[in-house]
Amino acid sequence: MASIFSLIVAGDIPSYKVAENDEFLAFLDVFPLVEGHVLVIPKKEVDYLFDIEDKMLADLMLFAKNVAHKMGKVIACERIGVSVIGLEVPHAHIHLIPMNSVSDMDFSKPKIKIEDGRMKEIANAISQA
Repeated sequence: MASIFSLIVAGDIPSYKVAENDEFLAFLDVFPLVEGHVLVIPKKEVDYLFDIEDKMLADLMLFAKNVAHKMGKVIACERIGVSVIGLEVPHAHIHLIPMNSVSDMDFSKPKIKIEDGRMKEIANAISQA
């Protein structure tokens, strides 16, 4: 069965895309810790990040780096934090999280809700950066 991320890649589930190429996709997390929380995934469904072939893993990180630089241009924050947990969805993914303190990356905190219009604004700003 396809993961929810594979369904997003296929266009079966809508997303707030911020960057995409032939191999990777970055989109806003719909259950974010903070405004601008982005998920970066390989389009190929691989469950565990460290099972990804070496070149693809390196390319994924470079893609994430590019997205993080764009995020930093449009989101007021000290840093873009990086986290890989991999337990929620059986599809490798990297969290890019705008942060001003370590607590901004606390996954035990309640997720925030952001209105559709604002999500579209954020996604557009990142993609155009």
